[in-house]
Amino acid sequence: MNTILKHIAEIPDFPKKGILFYDITPMLANPQAYKKAVDALAGEIAKTNPQVIISPEARGFFFGIPVAMKLGIPFIPVRKRGKLPRKTLDVEYDLEYGTDVLCVHDDDIAPNTRVAIVDDILATGGTAKAMCKMVETKNAQTVCCAFFMELEFLNGKKSLEPAKVISIIKK
Repeated sequence: MNTILKHIAEIPDFPKKGILFYDITPMLANPQAYKKAVDALAGEIAKTNPQVIISPEARGFFFGIPVAMKLGIPFIPVRKRGKLPRKTLDVEYDLEYGTDVLCVHDDDIAPNTRVAIVDDILATGGTAKAMCKMVETKNAQTVCCAFFMELEFLNGKKSLEPAKVISIIKK
C-alpha cells in the first residue's frame, strides 16, 4: 500500500486551522493506484460475502461503486435529504458542529440482506454509524464497514462496534 500512499496529499489547516486533510484526488487521477486501492478493498470486502454495497455521497461513491462492480453486486447510494425521488428512510446523525441527515430509498434495502458499508475515510465514524442504523432499521445485516483509509487517532472504529471494520490504509 506504500505505492498508494505517495498519491495521497496531506493538506495542513484544511478546511480549518489545526486539521490535516488527506486529499485522495491525486490517487483517483492515477489509474494504477486507484485500481490497486479498489482491488485491495474489494478483496477484503468479498471475504464478508455481502449481497449489496451502500455508500454515502459523495466521496464514498469513489469506492462503493467500483467495489460493487468488481464484486458483481448491487450498489445503493446514500444521499443527503432531498436528493432521492422516492420515499426515503432518513437517519439523523451528529456532526462536529451540529447534525445532518442521510437518506436511502425506503425499498432499496430488503430485510435479511447482507450489507457492506463502504466509504473513503474513517474518521469519527458518525456517517458509517448512521448507515449501520439504516441497515438495522430495515432488519438487514451489516457484514462490514469498509474504508480506504482509517485515521486511527480519532478512534472511529470503536464507535462502530460490534461491526467488522476493514481499512486498507491506517494513519
